Amino acid sequence: MTEIAIDPLTLTHVAITLVGLIAGLVALAAMIGGRERKGWIALFLLFTVLTSVTGFFFHHDSITPGQVVGALSLGILGLALYALYGRGLEGPWRLGFVLAASAALYLNVFVLVVQLFLKVPSLHALAPAGSGPVFGAVQGVVLLAFALAAWLAARNFRPSAL
Repeated sequence: MTEIAIDPLTLTHVAITLVGLIAGLVALAAMIGGRERKGWIALFLLFTVLTSVTGFFFHHDSITPGQVVGALSLGILGLALYALYGRGLEGPWRLGFVLAASAALYLNVFVLVVQLFLKVPSLHALAPAGSGPVFGAVQGVVLLAFALAAWLAARNFRPSAL
């Protein structure tokens, strides 16, 4: 049996990312259901910021698509954090928060799908270049699912004073 060595940075980054993804999905589901889950929202925001930040710790000779997505995610998370903690979700900031939080979660799932196609042999065989019709179809379904989820959350989420 061959042992696979995973460096501590990768293991930490993956663990942080999984916590952020799970917390984000719980928070988004709650918002879709018109409920607020302050702890899950805070956990999602914290771990999603940490995911983006730790992504920059990996050494590369040039800027990677992952770093571009990470920078974009940090900007979107800044908006979500300001809407939540700076503006208290008042008025249009509620919608801004829901859309920003949904977009940040979508970006993490987008990267997850990319990584799955790169690392899982059966998926990699379907899209060896990390592109193509199967990869595009999967990413398209993910995008449509998040667009619908964001719309439902924007329609249903009416938080009390956070």
